[in-house]
Amino acid sequence: MTDTLMNRARALGLHGLLTHWGEVAERDWLAPLIAWEEEEKRARSLKRRLADARLGQFKPLADFDWDWPRRCDRMAVEDLMTLDFLNEAANLVLVGPNGVGKSTIAANIAHRAVLEGHTVRFATAASLLGELAAIDSDTLLQRRLRFYARQHLLVIDEVGYLSYSNRHADLLFNIVSSRSQQNSTIITTNRPFAEWSEAFPNAACLVALVDRLVHNAEVLAIDGDSYRRKEAEERQKLRSAERRRRRSAAKAGAAPSA
Repeated sequence: MTDTLMNRARALGLHGLLTHWGEVAERDWLAPLIAWEEEEKRARSLKRRLADARLGQFKPLADFDWDWPRRCDRMAVEDLMTLDFLNEAANLVLVGPNGVGKSTIAANIAHRAVLEGHTVRFATAASLLGELAAIDSDTLLQRRLRFYARQHLLVIDEVGYLSYSNRHADLLFNIVSSRSQQNSTIITTNRPFAEWSEAFPNAACLVALVDRLVHNAEVLAIDGDSYRRKEAEERQKLRSAERRRRRSAAKAGAAPSA
């Protein structure tokens, strides 16, 4: 028991405590103290990893309307939430039109990964590639590419929504290649791979990029109408109904008494 506590104290870096171990080894407060330090370390680590992930606000998967998409493999999504694909350094590509829940699913998987102790970064393709393309120094660029390469899970959201230069395509290829067979990447896109040439016109690396991405990957297609548009229409109906109610109440209040 004492040896186990000592190893836990050593893992926590409690050097002052270890120096005086012989004086405190039998104290009743030692085990609770180490447990408190471990819990605080876990809490700080989780807080840091959540901040680093940059997930922003997203709808929990428990609130996802599975009946809305015309096609969405719920069992496949639930299986992905177990994070087994991270152990295989497998990739995931979520393909579908705007507003069907691709980013929501990706964010929920990423959030689960953070909770399970993984390092995660979530970024739109525009922000990620824009950031890298703006770096002038090759040394700084390579350092930033290594940062993205070592994340246990990297989510690149909204690939295909904009058109990119050959330099952007080369940077994306570099990221995907450096992560291949080492760490997992999730891509959300509104375009099937056959249409990626429209997002990356004249990119010489496009075929190789797709090949590296889909190797050891699951491609999950989602089809349906935009749920965001549905929510917007429902909010508009509620606002209109509230305005009609207020107008009716105002007219009733202004009517002359008998």
